[in-house]
Amino acid sequence: MNLLEIEVWLHVMAGITWIGLLYYFNFIQVPAMAAALADKDGPGPAAIAKYIAPRALLWFRWSALVTWLTGAGALEGVGVGFINAFTLNGDVSTVIIGLGAWMGTIMLFNVWVLIWPNQKKILGMVEASDAEKAKAKAIAFAASRTNTLLSIPMLMCMTGFAHGLPF
Repeated sequence: MNLLEIEVWLHVMAGITWIGLLYYFNFIQVPAMAAALADKDGPGPAAIAKYIAPRALLWFRWSALVTWLTGAGALEGVGVGFINAFTLNGDVSTVIIGLGAWMGTIMLFNVWVLIWPNQKKILGMVEASDAEKAKAKAIAFAASRTNTLLSIPMLMCMTGFAHGLPF
């Protein structure tokens, strides 16, 4: 395997981890936390919030960064170029990969700037008032749902580029 192939495999594996965790949070953990809060006789959401969520968020944010870095690094190797991709300058394939790269960049921003700082408040890792926690929940929820919505067209751009499919 050459360096580009390793970079692409790392990009794919980190991306699977990132998007898999994104879907886990949106389709499994968020509804489970709501059910745990509503269950007056159950164990409550503490186990998820204390043991599962922090570990899942660690993998989530670092897999997002590795996905972005390896994707950005591979742009030269696949003949697109970082500048061409982000300026949407080139043929249809370059524009497709560039659109995917921009969506991935927005998603990365959401993870590190909106989701993670607010999740720390929600999970009690950072001291916050009830009002601050409520605001943090709204921001993290909106950013996470935005990422879920962006993930489908982003993945289509990435796979479309890899298979030479101009949409």
